[in-house]
Amino acid sequence: MKRKKWNVQKILGIIYPNRKYKDRLFQRVFQKKEDLLDLYNAINHTAYTNSDDLEITTLEDAIYLSMKNDLSFVISATLNLYEQQSTFCPNMPIRGLMYFSRLYEAYIKEKNLDIYGRSLIKLPLPQYIIFYNGREKQPDELVLKLSDAFEGDDILESALECRARMMNINLEHNQKLMQSCKRLYDYSYFIAEINRNLDSGLILVHAIRKAIDTCIEQDILKDILLKSKSEVVHMLLTEYDEKKHLKHIYKEGYEEGQLKAYERINQLYDMLLAEGRNEDMKKAMKNPEYLEKLFKEYGI
Repeated sequence: MKRKKWNVQKILGIIYPNRKYKDRLFQRVFQKKEDLLDLYNAINHTAYTNSDDLEITTLEDAIYLSMKNDLSFVISATLNLYEQQSTFCPNMPIRGLMYFSRLYEAYIKEKNLDIYGRSLIKLPLPQYIIFYNGREKQPDELVLKLSDAFEGDDILESALECRARMMNINLEHNQKLMQSCKRLYDYSYFIAEINRNLDSGLILVHAIRKAIDTCIEQDILKDILLKSKSEVVHMLLTEYDEKKHLKHIYKEGYEEGQLKAYERINQLYDMLLAEGRNEDMKKAMKNPEYLEKLFKEYGI
């Protein structure tokens, strides 16, 4: 007889991380052409107003957009690749190389360009931006280069290069950029609010939900948070799970096991909160062994 599975989402009113779910909150925040053009202008110190000049596509967990030449040739053709990262990764230029290879291959096919001809074909200029909002300290801006990964004789010149411009979008960084793009500021404020809640001892689901309510009250990302609370929780649980936040709680396995793990941590949280033991809760979130010790202490 087949073992029946619990409908965890229905029971708890939450959605557990789905590893096939590829959408990102950053993509959702900048899904409108007007908002993405505003971000483009803030980064490049431009003032374009015609959002129809943007062609937007997503590639795995990244956004890329091409800026078309208009009739007055004001906008130069560029191919922009944007990624949001919550953990620092020095290998982003390698990913960029793979992304751009695919993008240019598709571009050449779409435009029916002859790479074997005698005339030089024209390609849109590549720009690769990483929006970093992790908790590890990083400068306002950092350029990561593909050539840093190459081994071999330093005398020889590399045939390849890919530069990733990493911009720190935590609230205390890149103030001019934030002032130039309110949407980016709102996104950063929302993530910072989640982190503040986590630091206060809230578990992840509660930290996200409280941040959503706070930002709705302050009219921050209200258009997204008010209409799709469950989806936002889903996306963020997935993102935090991918960077192994609370890995010992969110495991693969039967949904019964997930339900039990969530119920235990929720029960412990309520008990610790009632006794004012917020610091113990914060410590337990980072130390699975200490978490198990607290479970035994409270008989959970």
